Amino acid sequence: MFNGIIYNTGIVKLMKKYKQSILIGIQSNLKFSNKDVGSSICCNGVCLTLERKKNRLIFFYISNETIQRSNLKYLKTGHLVNLEKSIKFGTNISGHFTQGHVDSIAKIKKIKIIDKSWSILLLLKNKNLSKFLVEKASISINGVSLTISKVYKNDFELNIIPHTLKLTNLRFLKKNDFVNVELDIFGKYIYKYTL
Repeated sequence: MFNGIIYNTGIVKLMKKYKQSILIGIQSNLKFSNKDVGSSICCNGVCLTLERKKNRLIFFYISNETIQRSNLKYLKTGHLVNLEKSIKFGTNISGHFTQGHVDSIAKIKKIKIIDKSWSILLLLKNKNLSKFLVEKASISINGVSLTISKVYKNDFELNIIPHTLKLTNLRFLKKNDFVNVELDIFGKYIYKYTL
C-alpha cells in the first residue's frame, strides 16, 4: 500500500528485454538494505517487487501482465521513474491510499501552463473505466496522488502544482505521452457492491 506522495525518483540504467518480460535496473538515492529485497516498491505507479540491489542500483522484474497494462513498456534507459516505498503503520497519509495496481493508461491530449502550474487533459485508454472518474476524487498518475479537476464525456483534467512538478517525473510529460492510471480504490469497491 502506498499514498502517492513522491519524494524520490530514479534513473533507468539497465533494461534487459525477454520474450514476455523485462528486467530493469534503476539508480536512485532512495536507501535500501538487503532486508528490503522482496518488498513492494511503487515505480511510476506500478507495484513491483524489489528483486535485488547492487550498490545504488535496484532491480525489478516486469511481467507480461504489467507490460500490457502499464506505460512501463515505453521505458528506455535514461528515463526518470517516480519511486515510493510502501507505507508503514503510523505513517502520515498526505495523499490517498493506492495499491500500485494500474487500471489503465491515459494519453496526454493537452498541457496548458497557468502561471507555474500545469493543467493537463487526459484520455483513458480503457473507456469502460470512465464511470469511475469523479470530479474532485483522488487519482494516481504515474504513482502521484492527484485530484481530478474536471470530468468530460471521454476525458478528464488535472491541475499539477509547481511543488509536485519539481519532485516528480510529471514535469517531463508531453502531448501524446502515456501515463499510468490507478483509480480510487474506494470508488471502485463502492461501485461494485452497489450493483
